[in-house]
Formats: sequence, C-alpha cells, structure tokens
Amino acid sequence: MAFAAVLLAAVFLFFGLTTARPSGRVVPTHTPDLANGETLFHAGGCIGCHKPSSGTGDPGLPTGGASFPTPIGTFYPGNLTPDLDTGIGRWTAPQFLEAMTEGVSPDGRHYFPAFPYTSYRNMWVEDLLDLHAYLMSLPPARSSQRDPDVAMIGLARRTMGLWKRLAFRVQGFRLDPDRSAAWNRGAYLVQAPGHCGECHTPRNAIMIAADARRLAGGPHPGGEGEVPNLRDLLGRGRYKDVSDLTLALQFGETFGYDKLSSGGMAEVQMNLARLPETDLRAISEYLLSLR
Repeated sequence: MAFAAVLLAAVFLFFGLTTARPSGRVVPTHTPDLANGETLFHAGGCIGCHKPSSGTGDPGLPTGGASFPTPIGTFYPGNLTPDLDTGIGRWTAPQFLEAMTEGVSPDGRHYFPAFPYTSYRNMWVEDLLDLHAYLMSLPPARSSQRDPDVAMIGLARRTMGLWKRLAFRVQGFRLDPDRSAAWNRGAYLVQAPGHCGECHTPRNAIMIAADARRLAGGPHPGGEGEVPNLRDLLGRGRYKDVSDLTLALQFGETFGYDKLSSGGMAEVQMNLARLPETDLRAISEYLLSLR
C-alpha cells in the first residue's frame, strides 16, 4: 500500500513537473519594425534550419522539412511562413513569444531544444515581435510536416519539462555598462538571436550548455566532428583585428578565409553576410574580446 502511494505520488509529481503551461506573459504595445525583423531573421540563420527539403518548395522561403540530425534523433524543422494549415499563420503574438522563450507550442507541447529557445529567450520582447511580424509578412507557402524521429517521443517530450527546469537560466540579455555600445550589440547578436553558443559551447551529459566554457567549441551536434573554439581568436592568430574578422563574416572562403564552409558554417556565413556592416563589426568586436 505504501509502495503504491509512493508510486502514485511520483506519477503525479512527474506529470506536474513536465506539463507545459502558458506563462501568461503580457505582450506590450509595440509597432513592429519589419526591417529589424528581417535583420533578426538573418542573424538567426532561420532559413538554414527551416529550409525546404531537397527538391521541394521555394529555397528562399523557410517552409521547413529538411532533416536536422542531433544526438537524440533527427528533426524536421517546421514551416515559418504564415500558411494557415502548415505554417504559423494562426499563431498569435503571445503564442510566438511562448514558443521562442519557453519552448512551448500553441497546442501545449514541449518543443525539443533542437529549436534553440534557450538562446532566443534572451532576446528583447520588441525584437521578438519584430521577427514575428516579419515572418507574417512572408508569402504563405504550404509544406509537408513530419514528426521528429525520436525514440519514445511522447515520454521524451515529457522529460523536456524537467530538462528546462535544469537548463533555463534567468531570462533576458544584460548589457555590460563597462563595455561599448558596439560590444554590447555584438554580444546580444551572438548570445540571443544568433544563438552561436548552441553549437560552439560544449554540453554536459544531459546536453545542458557549460556556461563556464561558453563558445569554447565542442562536439558537433550532428555528430560531424568538432565545432571550433571561438575564444582567443586573436591570440591564436585566427584573425588580425576587427576589420579582418568582419571581412571573414562578410565574404568567407571567397576571400580566402578558411574553415568558414565546413560543418554548416557556409550557410551561417551567408546569412551573416546579409547583416549591416555595423552589426558584423559589433559581432567581431565581441568575439575578439573573448579570452
């Protein structure tokens, strides 16, 4: 009897801790800036993950479907166009914020962190609303949707509730008053919309990022070798100065900068190249400050 009671309590505790719940966040009044939303779209490399699978759809639209392998299974990122049936056309602004910052779908499911909400939750609300407005301005396009190839997917989604309790840090990006405006802009772009740490920061046994080794490189999430260390780029002779790294981000291997087309970096670099040069210089200033 005692064992049954303990088991029942454990079941209730598990379901209580793992059920996705809306945060009740209030969306502030905001006039969307579509140009800023487009910049954030490119900073996040959204098309890189949400591109259509080979031979289907418009390659310039984030209709999703291309495979995305990870250590726990293969994912097929969704359609980010405002299609009403297969995209995010029915999503409200609060639902978009909930997905981006809490990893919860409009129908109350936990998203797996292959969708990098652990970084996006550091974005400012106004930027998220601008990004949402930009996505809603895209032409709607239908696409086929496919569930992740993850073992015991129902239970796995439940465990995401526990994982989030361990993985989530204080939400929001904090400006460093001792640094320049450009450095802070670069830090924000790298840590929040750019989500560079999702690949360039090593993880522990349960796939939580090791903050003490932020951007220090580690195993490729898709199992394709190692992701490079982004720290001490000056000391290791990778780049000469801010202008040098800025050129690398703008032109990549076209200008002779090596290691910018492997492991998925080609798509990242092509998206970064669409940012204003001031943003690329800000990113460079921040990265070159890391020791």
